[in-house]
Amino acid sequence: MDYLKAFFVGGLLCLIGQLLIDKTKLTPARILVSYVVIGTLLSAVGFYQHLVDFAGAGATVPLTGFGHCLAKGVRDAVNEIGFLGIFTGGLKATAGGIATAITAGLVVSFLFKARDKS
Repeated sequence: MDYLKAFFVGGLLCLIGQLLIDKTKLTPARILVSYVVIGTLLSAVGFYQHLVDFAGAGATVPLTGFGHCLAKGVRDAVNEIGFLGIFTGGLKATAGGIATAITAGLVVSFLFKARDKS
C-alpha cells in the first residue's frame, strides 16, 4: 500500500508539472523553481509534513520535497543554534542531494560529448 500511495502522490505532482509545461507559457525552469518555493511554503505552514507521512518517497523525491527539506533544515538549525541557523540550516539539510547532483553531472559530462542542438 505504501508503494501505491507514493506512486499516486509523486505521479500527481509530476502530472501537474507536465500540464503546466504543456498548457501554459511557463518555462520548465520557472515551474521547477515554483515547485521548490511551493514545497517550502507548504512546509512552513505545516502541511507538507503530513503529505510526507502519508506518501513517503512520493512526496520527498519531487522538487517540492527539496523545498520541504530546505525549510525543515532551516527550522531545525534555528531551534538548535539560533539566528545563524537561517543561513546554514538549508544547505546542511540538503548537502547530500546537492553533492549527488553535482557528482552525477560531472560523471555524465565525462561520458558524453557536448554538441550544438542544431
